[in-house]
Amino acid sequence: MSNKREREKRREERLREEERVDTGDRRTRLLQLGAGAVFLMIAVVVVLIVINSSSSGSGGDTKIEEAASVHKLIDGIPQEQLVLGDPKAKVHLIEFGDLQCPICRAYSEQVLPEIIQKRVRSGETTLEFRNFIIIGNESVPAGAAAIAAGTQGKGWDYIELFYRNQGTENTGYVTEEFIEAVAKGAKVPDFAKWNKERKEKALTEELNKTTKEAQNFGMNGTPSFAIEGPGTKGIELLGTGESAGRLEEAIEEAK
Repeated sequence: MSNKREREKRREERLREEERVDTGDRRTRLLQLGAGAVFLMIAVVVVLIVINSSSSGSGGDTKIEEAASVHKLIDGIPQEQLVLGDPKAKVHLIEFGDLQCPICRAYSEQVLPEIIQKRVRSGETTLEFRNFIIIGNESVPAGAAAIAAGTQGKGWDYIELFYRNQGTENTGYVTEEFIEAVAKGAKVPDFAKWNKERKEKALTEELNKTTKEAQNFGMNGTPSFAIEGPGTKGIELLGTGESAGRLEEAIEEAK
């Protein structure tokens, strides 16, 4: 059997296994999309959460924590916009996430560090974050701030630090003061430029674009992953990766 057929067989087996997983053990988020003129074209967001977050503390204040650990994780890895890793990498792993999503935070803390250390830092794959606005309106300025930080090579610093200081969703914690405190903790070089760019219409349009892209892929929850590489047929959807091991398996298959 050729390597390509072996990869396809493993991928089919993995997808079948994921379908058998009891979704009752995971948080899920379902979207109802309306035709009304609602910001970012999202009419209603219905959130179903089984509380199992490992986060400690309420978060969402301006006393930013874990900046040192985030910089240690990210420092030395190339960044371009919201893409982390060597642009020459053959495999591209994509996360569609919402910065307010507590499940995304859990992945940020428990799953992705292993991928970043083993696969991204080594140059095997890039890891890209694409905003999927699913939680609520507070996710909009949060996502725009991450994009603006990305133009200065600090997008992933911002994303990781936001997650580690995340508050309870849609409680009003995403204030100007909080957003600015995260940017300062992420060491965004030109703070004034970042502060101006994050409020520009073009960034809202970018949020709209990536949210629509996720919807077109049929994604209905965050985080959702996709992958592209020599061993894939274009961008292939992975769903929720569940573990670093499953994502690493997908990376191997995509080589």
